[in-house]
Amino acid sequence: MMEIQENNLESWSETSSTGSRSTRVGFSGPMSGPLVSSNKRNSSKKSARFKDEEDFVEITLDVRDDTVSVQNIRGGDSETALLATRLEKRPSGLSERLRQVSRELKRMTSSKKFDATDRGKSGAARALKGLKFMTNKNVGTEGWSQIEKRFDELAVEGKLPKTRFSQCIGMQESRDFAGELFDALARRRGITSASITKDELHGFWEQITDHSFDSRLQTFFDMVDKNADGRITGEEVQEIIGLSASANKLSKIQERAEEYAALIMEELDPDNLGFIELYNLEMLLLQAPAQSTHMHTDSRVLSQMLSQKLVPTKEHNPIKRNYQALTYFIEDNWKRIWVIALWLSICAALFTWKFIQYKNRDAFHVMGYCLTVAKGAAETLKFNMALILLPVCRNTITWLRTKTKLGMAVPFDDNINFHKVIAFGIAIGVGLHAIAHLTCDFPRILHATDEEYKFVSSAFGEKRPNNYWWFVKGTEGWTGVTIVVLMAIAFTLAQPWFRRNRLNLPKALKRLTGFNAFWYSHHLFVIVYALLIVHGYYLYLSKKWQKKTTWMYLAVPMIIYGCERLLRVFRSGYKSVKILKVAVYPGNVLALHVSKPQGFKYHSGQYIFVNCRDVSPFQWHPFSITSAPGDDYVSVHIRTLGDWTSQLKTVFAKACQPASGDQSGLLRADMLQGNNIPRMPKLLIDGPYGAPAQDYKDYEVILLVGLGIGATPLISILKDVLNNMKQQKDIEEGEVESGVKNNKRKPFATNRAYFYWVTREQGSFEWFKGVMDEVAEYDKDGLIELHNYCTSVYEEGDARSALITMLQSLQHAKSGVDIVSGTRVKTHFAKPKWRTVFKQAALKHPGKTVGVFYCGAQGLVGELKRLSLDFSRKTTTKFEFHKENF
Repeated sequence: MMEIQENNLESWSETSSTGSRSTRVGFSGPMSGPLVSSNKRNSSKKSARFKDEEDFVEITLDVRDDTVSVQNIRGGDSETALLATRLEKRPSGLSERLRQVSRELKRMTSSKKFDATDRGKSGAARALKGLKFMTNKNVGTEGWSQIEKRFDELAVEGKLPKTRFSQCIGMQESRDFAGELFDALARRRGITSASITKDELHGFWEQITDHSFDSRLQTFFDMVDKNADGRITGEEVQEIIGLSASANKLSKIQERAEEYAALIMEELDPDNLGFIELYNLEMLLLQAPAQSTHMHTDSRVLSQMLSQKLVPTKEHNPIKRNYQALTYFIEDNWKRIWVIALWLSICAALFTWKFIQYKNRDAFHVMGYCLTVAKGAAETLKFNMALILLPVCRNTITWLRTKTKLGMAVPFDDNINFHKVIAFGIAIGVGLHAIAHLTCDFPRILHATDEEYKFVSSAFGEKRPNNYWWFVKGTEGWTGVTIVVLMAIAFTLAQPWFRRNRLNLPKALKRLTGFNAFWYSHHLFVIVYALLIVHGYYLYLSKKWQKKTTWMYLAVPMIIYGCERLLRVFRSGYKSVKILKVAVYPGNVLALHVSKPQGFKYHSGQYIFVNCRDVSPFQWHPFSITSAPGDDYVSVHIRTLGDWTSQLKTVFAKACQPASGDQSGLLRADMLQGNNIPRMPKLLIDGPYGAPAQDYKDYEVILLVGLGIGATPLISILKDVLNNMKQQKDIEEGEVESGVKNNKRKPFATNRAYFYWVTREQGSFEWFKGVMDEVAEYDKDGLIELHNYCTSVYEEGDARSALITMLQSLQHAKSGVDIVSGTRVKTHFAKPKWRTVFKQAALKHPGKTVGVFYCGAQGLVGELKRLSLDFSRKTTTKFEFHKENF
C-alpha cells in the first residue's frame, strides 16, 4: 500500500504566485495497488509506504520544482532501497520529471508487493477531483431515476438511439463528445448496434458514474484508443484534442490540434515508439493538478481559508433581526437615503404649499380638490423638470467629484440612477396634473351653474365655454397635451426592453426601437422644455408675471445644461483626433487608438464620448478609456452590438485594408503608407468624464472584476498601476528625480491589485493580450495578480476539460504561454468562486480597506455587493463596492 501523509488540508501543494517558494509534493504513479489517505496529519513530511502481508516499507521523498530526493527509508530489503534511490534524480524541468517519475513508478508497480484494489480514495484522485463524466448539473440529484425517465421519453421502439444519447445523459451541449463516449462504452461491451436498451444504458451509466478513479481513467483511455489495442497513437491523441476543444468551444486549440498532439507524444513517448499506454496518460493527468491554475497562497493561509466558514448566523429574535437589518441598510446606503429624503421632502413641501394656496382661491368652489391636486402636482413637476437636468451635467459632476470633497456625502456614482428616479417623479406629476385637469376640472366648468361659474369667469371669460374642445385647442390645452405625448414616447423608449431590443417585436416596429430610438426620442425634450415654458406662461388662473414661476424654476438649470452642451460642442471640435490604429478583434470588438489632444488629461477609469459623423453627425456614445494617462495615445475598445456600433465598424472596415495572415484578424490603419492611405472617418471625442473606477488610487488594495467588454476601464487601471510601479522603480534606481514631472499628481496609494476577468469566448483574450503579457513579464514581485476565466470551458475535473488541463500544464511549462488565452497568464476554467476570492483578499489584507470595482452585466452586482458587505462586517478587512454606470 502507498500512503500519503499530509500536514494540512491540501493533499497537493501549490506554489506561491511569485514562484519563488519550493514546496514538497507527493507523487503517485500508476500503481496496481491502493493509495489511501493517512490519518497521521501531523507529520511534516510526505512518504510512500509499500506493504506486503507482514511489514511496511516507508520512503520519504522531497519533491521540489526541479528535484526529487530521498529523505528517508525505513524497512524493506536491498531491492527496495535500490528502487528508492533511483528516484533521487535532479531532472531539469517538467518534461524530465514526468518521464523520470513515470518510469520509476512503472518499475515499482511490477513488484508483487502491491495489491490491486480501488484507488478512488487516494490523494491523487482527490487532487484530480474525479475525471468526472457525470455531475449534478448533468443528472441532478436523483441519479439513475432521472436518466431512466429521459430514456422513456427519448427511446424509439424500446431502444435509445446514439443520436439521442447526449440528451439522455445531459450532455446536449457536447454531442460529439457524448458520441465518442457512447462508442467507447459500446466497444468495451462488444455492442455494435447504434442503439441500446435500458439495461445496456444502465450499464453505461454505472461505468461513467463509477467512483473508482481507475474505472473513469480506463473509460477516458477507451475514448482515445479507438481500435482497442491498449495503445494510443498520435493520430488518436489529435482526434481527442479536437473533440475536447470543440466541446469547450476553443476554436484556436482545435486549429492547432496536430501541434498539441505532437507535444503530448514528445513528452510521453521519449523513445519514439509511436504510441503511449495507460500509465503514461495517468501520469499526465496526475501532473496537471500540481501545476494548478487556481489561486496561489501559502499553506498557512490556505488552512485558515478552509477553516474559516463565515457562515451567517440567524438571529431568532425578529425585533433584533429587523433592527440589525435596518442598521446595516442605513450604514450601507446613508448617502442615497439623505439625498432621496431631501428630494421627497422638497416635493412634499411644494405640493402642500400649492395645495393650500389653491384651496383658498375662488376657483376651488367650482373645481374642488381636483384643482388643488393638479396645481400641487404642477409645482412638483416644475421642480423636477429643473432638477432632472443636473445629474446629466457630466462636466459639472466630474469637476465636483474631482476638485471638491462633496463626494464624501454625495453619491455622484448614482447620478444616472437619480436621473431615473426624478423621471419617475415627473411621470407621477404629469399623470396627476393631466388627469385632474382633463377628466375633472374642465368638465366641472362646463357643467357648473351660473352662480358657480362667476367664481372663474375672470379666468375663462364672461361667456362660458360652450364645449370641451375650447379647452383643448387653447394654448394652455394643446401645449399640455403635446408635452404629455412627447414625454410618453421618450419615457417608453427609454425602458430597457425597448432601448436594448429585448422584446420580440415585428420587424416594422423593431426599427422604431433600440438605442438610436432612445437617443433621438430623448432629445425631444428640447421641444418639451420650450412648450413647458409656453404652457407655464399662458395660465388660466394666474395673470401676474411674478406668479408664473415655471421659467424661474428652469432658468438656472437650463443655463447650466446649455453651457455644458456648448462646452461639449466647442471642446469636441477642438478635440478632433487623428486615428493612429484600427483593429477588429474576435468577438466583434473594435479597438481605436487616436492621438491625444493637447492638454487632454484624464484618470484611469474615466470615459469619453465618441462621435463619428460618417455614422451620425448628432450621436455621441460613451466608452471607457483603455489607455493609461502616461500613454501618448487614447484608446477605446468598442463591442459592436447595437445599430450605431455596428455601423461604426462597417465604416472603418471599408476604410482600412484587410489584415494579412499574421495579423490575427486586425484591420490596421497604422501600417498603411504612401498613396494607399484612404480617407479615414473623422472622429470627435468629448471628455473625459468622471466614473466610479477613477477612485481606485484612494485604496492600497484593489479588487478589479470585469465581465467581457466590461474589463475596459479596469485595463486602464492595470496599465496605470504598472506604469506607476515602473516609475517608482526608476526613482529608487535614481534614473528619474522624484516629483519633477508629476508633482501635481494625486498621490498613488495602490500597491496591490487583483484583476479577475471573466469572458465567454476564447478570442476575447486577444483584446488585451499585450497588457497581460506586459504585466506578467514586468511584475516579478507579484504585486498585480491576473486571473483570466473562460466560462466556455468546463470546470476542472470534468472529463471534457481534462485534456485541456493537461495541455495547459505542458505548454505553459514548455513555453510560458497559456494555450487558452495565448498570454503568459494561465486561464482558469468555468466561473470564479467569488466567496473564495473575497476570503483570500480578507485573509491576506487584515485591517485594510479593499476597493472593489466592477464593470459588466447587472446579474453579478448583487452577489459582489452582498459579499463586500458580508466580509466587511465579519472580518477586519473592509470592502467598498463600486459599480460602473452609463
